[in-house]
Amino acid sequence: MSDFFATYGSLIVFLHIISAVIWVGGMIAIRFAVHYSIQEIEEPKVKLGRTLEFLRRFFNMVIPSIVVLLITAIMMSIGLGLKESPLYPIVHIKEAIWSVMAVIFTVIYLKRNKAQRFFDEGDFKSAKEKLTPLSQWMIPTNIALGLIALYLGVTLRGL
Repeated sequence: MSDFFATYGSLIVFLHIISAVIWVGGMIAIRFAVHYSIQEIEEPKVKLGRTLEFLRRFFNMVIPSIVVLLITAIMMSIGLGLKESPLYPIVHIKEAIWSVMAVIFTVIYLKRNKAQRFFDEGDFKSAKEKLTPLSQWMIPTNIALGLIALYLGVTLRGL
């Protein structure tokens, strides 16, 4: 793995960083730009429909990014020999953070899908109830955790 990382290290690190940027940056854009823009829509059905649609599209980008993030993290940990580093505990902290984020993301994904079913059945109240925790605490929590993980990643790289 060390030879592979020596050859493709820059690409692996790039894929890792861009995946984190897509996930964390996408959540920041959704929470602080898209969410407030959607609130300007007065028709509740349209507002709900647009919210469900932008989340669906976001998930189409984020799911592959999460997979790439995991694979590249493993490759970097092995390729950089982090197990032998005094910074190795940071690797475990990042693993824990990304794991919590993945669990929260999974809950968000399931809630969004349930909200879509309610929306499709015309039960807009239940759909909105499913989506409310996403903007109230789930996405903000994942943003905070993601920013911490990004900072720790910079620490691991020694910058």
